[in-house]
Amino acid sequence: MTSSAHDAASATPRRFTAQGPLKGRIRVPGDKSISHRSIMLGALAVGETKVTGLLEGEDVLATAAAMRAMGATVERTGEGAWTVNGVGVGALLQPQGPLDMGNSGTSTRLLMGLVASHPINVSFTGDDSLSKRPMNRVITPLSQMGASFEASEGGRLPLIVRGASPAVPITYTLPVASAQVKSAILLAGLNTPGKTTVIEPVPTRDHSERMLKGFGANLEVETQPDGTRIITLTGEAELKPQTIEVPGDPSSAAFFLVAALITPGSDVVIENVGLNPTRAGLVDVLIAMGGQIEKLDERDVGGEPVADLHVRHSALKGIEVDPTVAPSMIDEFPALFVAASLAEGVTTTSGLDELRVKESDRLAVMASALTAAGATLEEREDGLVITGTGGRPLPGTRAGIEIATHLDHRIAMSMAVAGLASQEGVLVDDTRPIATSFPVFESMLEGLVA
Repeated sequence: MTSSAHDAASATPRRFTAQGPLKGRIRVPGDKSISHRSIMLGALAVGETKVTGLLEGEDVLATAAAMRAMGATVERTGEGAWTVNGVGVGALLQPQGPLDMGNSGTSTRLLMGLVASHPINVSFTGDDSLSKRPMNRVITPLSQMGASFEASEGGRLPLIVRGASPAVPITYTLPVASAQVKSAILLAGLNTPGKTTVIEPVPTRDHSERMLKGFGANLEVETQPDGTRIITLTGEAELKPQTIEVPGDPSSAAFFLVAALITPGSDVVIENVGLNPTRAGLVDVLIAMGGQIEKLDERDVGGEPVADLHVRHSALKGIEVDPTVAPSMIDEFPALFVAASLAEGVTTTSGLDELRVKESDRLAVMASALTAAGATLEEREDGLVITGTGGRPLPGTRAGIEIATHLDHRIAMSMAVAGLASQEGVLVDDTRPIATSFPVFESMLEGLVA
């Protein structure tokens, strides 16, 4: 996807309307975080890594293309099935041209870490949305490790990373809770002699730690009494190829969880959902709001907890969401805001500054979108306060009013779900960005209509 791929001239608007109850069983695509990391780590292992259940959205395909450009063999063998033949830690090749990251902030920040400790120079480009996102949060620690950067104004793309060899191990305390910054430092540490340490005052998703251990890296995690996590990686690692089954993405499941909860008469089972405790905050929050969500067949797949989720239409009640759960559901807040709009009473969210620097300013964009659909809310500096309808449908968007998604896939999907519980439907200005994370979202939604 190039910067012009999502220009306004070819936008694909769609009005999402109430269709009646949602019923059936679905299996959402593979977890995006685990999909990215399985390709990256497979590319650094010597031998063949096999992956099933890989998310084949544009973001993950950007990661695959980047690893190919740096010497790994990355091949699709079937639906969601891929093989990766890696080059080994320290052996990434100089790519022939810039790496186009499309819309993927995860690919960009993690690959900046990988490159930072290899003796290569790599240029990163992205689409208009990605080019607005701040990269200084990874540039700062990676610079301390010896890498140098030429970035556009404000530390943004396009930028060039000049890797250091050998890089310098550091001990770095995360100033903001960010799994991407943590992961970038740990990935840089793989080819850095000595011990690279990340201190995490607020725990974030831990897929990198789980997968690095699984691939054979020497990694230790120590949790302090106050919850601070100290993660230490011993560098110059030799990674071993793995067989990985990617669980369903909880961020993708979120839209169907909310859709079933707010659409009267709905009864849906979402199979094979990853419930890593650093990612599953939304499920707990929706249950606290009165959502009927049952975890069936809880099991462990490749070191990650997984279950099938049985969800039924529920009378939701507004709550005050504890800001400490924010890192475990940061991508799911747009969907939660929709649920809160249909709940009884007031839902208060806070501590969500991070949402202002996602694919869009998700607080401002969701406040505007939900208001246009008839919801009642107040936007604050670090969250939204939403007064719900008590289960009555939202009015929906009036004729001629489009929801501006700002090329943000999660805004588009959240407002599609809002349209299911509206009188007039909700007109989304462009559905194409959905393909970055969930290409089959619309067809899966249509398949659940009874």
